Amino acid sequence: MGDAATKAWMSHEACLALERSTDQRYEWFDGHIYAMAGGTVAHAALAGAIIGELRALSLGCDCLVLSSDAKLRVLATGLATYPDGSVVCGPLSTDPSDANVITNPTLVFEVLSDSTEGYDRGKKFENYQQIPSLRDYVLVSQYAKRIEVFSREGEGQWTLRVAGAGQSVPLTAMAGVIEVDRVYAGIPLTSESRGGAATG
Repeated sequence: MGDAATKAWMSHEACLALERSTDQRYEWFDGHIYAMAGGTVAHAALAGAIIGELRALSLGCDCLVLSSDAKLRVLATGLATYPDGSVVCGPLSTDPSDANVITNPTLVFEVLSDSTEGYDRGKKFENYQQIPSLRDYVLVSQYAKRIEVFSREGEGQWTLRVAGAGQSVPLTAMAGVIEVDRVYAGIPLTSESRGGAATG
């Protein structure tokens, strides 16, 4: 999540209109908008690497892999945001307010950063859990070779699988695994400042 915008309250429709008029991306929740900030080189490289891995796994199945340009809306809570990437398996469903806003991801991933990790693990994940189609929530560290996958096992139940260097982690959204070393190959990791200015 970026910095809060100056307007105290704004409808989701007005937020969409603002995006169209400014080319700025905003997260919207409960009437408040937040400008989406840029990230580190490691953040961008890891997002691209995960997209590549998911694209390879999607070949041969009815799944569409989307980058951070695709906006996601949680219809149950209203949250509208830009995850670092998402996958939709089967027919695509979109927001009645905007055909470019997806509502039925099967997988969502976020690359963690100092400024967003608490939100990604907490309130944002709580919102994502309200998406009936979501099977996997993937968190990728930019400070160490570490990938976490939260998988829906039942009503309100999520199982966490963690993989580090030399390991792989399975998905439930698609057949296959994410190979940690392949994702991180050639990517210089970010210094773990904790409290620094990294965003993403």
